[in-house]
Amino acid sequence: MTTLADFVHRWEPTPGASTTLLLLHGTGGSEDDLLDLGRSLLPTANLLSPRGQVSENGLARFFRRLAEGVFDLDDLRARTTGLARFVDEAARVYGFDRSRVVAVGFSNGANIAASLLLSGTPTLAGAALLHPMVPFEPTASPDLTGRAVFIGAGRTDPLVPVSQTERLTELLTAGGATVETHWHPGGHRLSREEIEAAQAWLKKGDKSWN
Repeated sequence: MTTLADFVHRWEPTPGASTTLLLLHGTGGSEDDLLDLGRSLLPTANLLSPRGQVSENGLARFFRRLAEGVFDLDDLRARTTGLARFVDEAARVYGFDRSRVVAVGFSNGANIAASLLLSGTPTLAGAALLHPMVPFEPTASPDLTGRAVFIGAGRTDPLVPVSQTERLTELLTAGGATVETHWHPGGHRLSREEIEAAQAWLKKGDKSWN
């Protein structure tokens, strides 16, 4: 059974917060990487930021890969389940509203957030996926009715082809999610415009998460 001790993490509560942002870093990041971003995106939210449990040549990740863009699907399934259980345990211990958890993930972190959604877990009310890939193709569409998803993507991203973003949008939409995509002309980096678009999306959603 997953416990809080299984993940190195940061918990930063905000008095009166109704939404909790689950911050999921990219490859080589840490539990500290997205704290400033989370605060700027939704200052009224609690912040829960775990460190990925997998080490790839000393770089923290949330699940293993076999090569660039080729994921270890067995490990992905296990790590997705473990992360969902961590959020459950964190909600029990820290006392935040379990139904109002929204992921903000970049790259590898966005991929495992997408995996949480496509796996059909009730972990997330929504997600801001920044430069995600398709983590896996589900055999059947999960029920994502009522979920809201923001996708930030670069037209010239060398790691995430446009087709990957489009396919992920198709999979999420097929499950009933409402997807908003923000394209910028750059690569695998966050742009100011992308962050501002994600900020506006989160502020709008904070009034309506179910």
